[in-house]
Amino acid sequence: MSQAKIAAIVPVVSLSTHTMKLPWLNPALPGVFPDTKNAAQQPNGLLAAGGELTPEWLISAYRQGIFPWFNEGEPPLWWTPTPRLVLFSGEARANSRTLRTLRSCDWKFKSDVDFSGVLRGCAAPRDGAGTWLTSALQSALIELHGLGYAHCLEVFEQDQRIAGIYGLAIGKIFFAESMFSLRSNASKAALLALSTGLSALGFELMDCQVHSQHLQDRGAREITRSEFEAILLSATQLECDWPEIWPIGDTSALVQALS
Repeated sequence: MSQAKIAAIVPVVSLSTHTMKLPWLNPALPGVFPDTKNAAQQPNGLLAAGGELTPEWLISAYRQGIFPWFNEGEPPLWWTPTPRLVLFSGEARANSRTLRTLRSCDWKFKSDVDFSGVLRGCAAPRDGAGTWLTSALQSALIELHGLGYAHCLEVFEQDQRIAGIYGLAIGKIFFAESMFSLRSNASKAALLALSTGLSALGFELMDCQVHSQHLQDRGAREITRSEFEAILLSATQLECDWPEIWPIGDTSALVQALS
């Protein structure tokens, strides 16, 4: 896709530790981004600003390995970091302590029970900090959910949701975005149940974006941007059949899948 009509470079000064110039995306060309090779090294992967948070923009971005990340009051900022943290199907793992904890829990895993509620849980301030999950982005994600692209997995203790994780499913790639937890170890359970379920559904990998020790401990590993983009090129073109009933229904099934 031609990049020639992207508007001229303009200054963006809202980043807390960097003042830099970025390509400003042309709203008349939905989904047209600069070559990802031009992404900044510092901050890692910052590619462009502007554009819109419509389904057309967002689906095009994720297909190219680009995602929005910005604060309330800022224009959309688009990122494609390298290396990229991913969790390949079949590579999720849990140590013996985590497995013991899961065996002692009677938690259920359900998909898309309350997508908006999971967004609110992920957007809630943590440790006094604000949220990058802005109201505009939440609205866009709810629209994508209605179109069958955005999904969530929820962890229930009896009738109470105690954790949730959401992201976008495009082809056989799941782009994980954020999670929240109200119980110790429930976020681990959500991540592991999501990953093992995706594997059962034939997904190639779950995108985790940037390094996290928590995710690395669960089996995620880093690959280069070019490796990631090569996988996306074919895998995002495959058919995605998101199930009404999650393949990993409870902690007993999860422990069995991980053992």
